[in-house]
Amino acid sequence: MKKHTLTALPRQILGRKVKQLRKEGQIPATVYGKNVKSVSIAVSGDVFEKVYKQAGKTGLIELTLGSDVRPVLINTVQFHPVTRDVLHVEFRQVDLKEKVKANVPLELVGEAKAVTDKMGVLLTILDWVEVEALPTDLPENIKLDVSELAQVDDELKVKDLKAPSGVAILDDGELTLVKVGALVSREAEVQAAEEAAKKAAAEA
Repeated sequence: MKKHTLTALPRQILGRKVKQLRKEGQIPATVYGKNVKSVSIAVSGDVFEKVYKQAGKTGLIELTLGSDVRPVLINTVQFHPVTRDVLHVEFRQVDLKEKVKANVPLELVGEAKAVTDKMGVLLTILDWVEVEALPTDLPENIKLDVSELAQVDDELKVKDLKAPSGVAILDDGELTLVKVGALVSREAEVQAAEEAAKKAAAEA
């Protein structure tokens, strides 16, 4: 498992005054956890973005705060709706000996045969699954091979996933992850839209 590290500083600036921190290249953040007193901190914006890109929300991070080194996961990242700048981060401190729940993204592997044969399109229904594992066992992603999907309506479900050792998938096994949909031509889409408009006009 790749090691991620991040250094934080105690934060006294709260409320709207945190805008000044952001101007200085710092991101206001909070550390919380089970039986852990919530702490307000600040982290370097540039460094955090690099760590977040590598660790995501399942990579364990060693957060250094003064003389303390805390094992944390990135729980929530708040972005500016326009600029997409990071506004605030919540770190969840974890116990390395206690299992945690987390959402792990899926990584699709291969190309569906139905797509290569131009029989259909691959529809992604779920991008991630909820798992439970020790913090050190949390995977960055779970791979899903879609190459055997050959016909329209072929699908893969949660039960088709192969979880890494020490990882339990919590979602219902019957939930669909990916599915092959019918290949619809542009002409068919236009015709369907026209028919729908006519039907709506008639009903009106």
